[in-house]
Amino acid sequence: MKDLKPAEAAQLPAEKARNPAKLSLDGKGDILSIAASGDLGALAEAAGNASVLSGIFAQMASLGSYGHRFDEAASNFALGFVDSMQPRDAAELALLSQMAATHQAVMMFARRLNHVENIPQQDAAERAFNKLVRSYAAQMEALKRYRSKGQQVVRVERVTVADGGQAIVGNVNQRGAGDD
Repeated sequence: MKDLKPAEAAQLPAEKARNPAKLSLDGKGDILSIAASGDLGALAEAAGNASVLSGIFAQMASLGSYGHRFDEAASNFALGFVDSMQPRDAAELALLSQMAATHQAVMMFARRLNHVENIPQQDAAERAFNKLVRSYAAQMEALKRYRSKGQQVVRVERVTVADGGQAIVGNVNQRGAGDD
């Protein structure tokens, strides 16, 4: 099997237009130094203030792979995921950060499930994997609902109107419960 190239070597067309957000981690003893670089404008705008953004960066820096205290690649994956999903506000920024962490945990348990040595390990990994996958699906649904602001579209394909009845012809939009 060929070795995978570093993510920095494969730039997507959208990344060429801007410098993607990136974290640099430097851990010395119990102190972690975090430096953010790249185009942070959209993330800063979504965060609303520097404290929220630096808190998100610190939480992403603590994401690591098994056996590593700080994993810069895992942190940058999470940051890249959040950045690519284009959060609109602090609530979306937090939810997308959780989704990135959940996804990493899903993949860790998928790896563990593929390398079990006995039935108890298999059962534990399978339970954790299933719970995490369900959580991720619920997070996706929550993001979808939050972004749609409760708007619902009802599309009627076939209408039958009896003699003496009335029908409305055209586009009918029903506002959701959260709309004024």
